[in-house]
Amino acid sequence: MASYVWRKYADYLYTKWEKTFLWDMVEPYRRPKSFTPVVVTYVAAFYTGVIGAAVTEQLYKEKYWEEHPGKAVPLMKPKFYGGPWRVMGGEIPRYE
Repeated sequence: MASYVWRKYADYLYTKWEKTFLWDMVEPYRRPKSFTPVVVTYVAAFYTGVIGAAVTEQLYKEKYWEEHPGKAVPLMKPKFYGGPWRVMGGEIPRYE
């Protein structure tokens, strides 16, 4: 029984080596992998972030206008910036 197992294992290793050898010879003639899925994913992620930032900023402006009608909306504090931040604001100029 043990010799059978060893023979099967040896056959497995030999065929594995044959496959590796064959594919190593064919590899230089293969087409390169396409970057299209990567590019599509990155573009989709970028525009998702842009749309998310726009929606967040619009909700911030609407909330500020409800609490401070007639005032200019100050810039929104960045989410991932922990440094010093000065908010500027003032009245909205009215042209009548």
